[in-house]
Amino acid sequence: MAKYNQTTISRIELEESLVQHCNPMELNKVMSAFELSESVHEGQIRGDGSAYFYHCARVCKILLNEMGITDIDVLAAALLHDVIEDSPTLSISVLEYNFGRYVAYLVETLTKDLERREIEPDEVDKEHIELLKQSSSDCLLIKLAARLDNFRCLEFNLKRNPHRYIQETEELYIPLVENSDIPHLTYLVIELKKERNKFLG
Repeated sequence: MAKYNQTTISRIELEESLVQHCNPMELNKVMSAFELSESVHEGQIRGDGSAYFYHCARVCKILLNEMGITDIDVLAAALLHDVIEDSPTLSISVLEYNFGRYVAYLVETLTKDLERREIEPDEVDKEHIELLKQSSSDCLLIKLAARLDNFRCLEFNLKRNPHRYIQETEELYIPLVENSDIPHLTYLVIELKKERNKFLG
């Protein structure tokens, strides 16, 4: 069995999972997001040595397979959530043209200015949290699903300082949704805490 950080969801698996839940145009939107994300992240490797695209695909997989989310815009944005940060040429306007305003909004909200973050990390993170506080619950779903996937990869040395990553998640991100009455967000908080306890022992 493949280690978790080497798992993904294939085009065929994604298509088969969605074909009963959406029309051909909607299905095409998700599959186009899959292909664009795969193309943008081609050749990019994460700290644990795995293909970067696997992370994006697994975030989509968590939402779809674990939580039963079949909202096409949410799944497309999950696949695309890091493309602006990782592409020197892609823009929000291009995403809006190809995937619609809501997908572009989700990706834009989830995108940090990484160049500025090198200089002002605390300020950029603070602004990001404030933006998330005012965002739709779908942004928080994708953000916490991405954090959950990263938690599950900590045992493979994904982060140079995993304890700090866990602490940051607990202090900044979990409080955004801890008192939410949205079951999907509650699920993500429970899973994050479960993975934290597993990693910390």
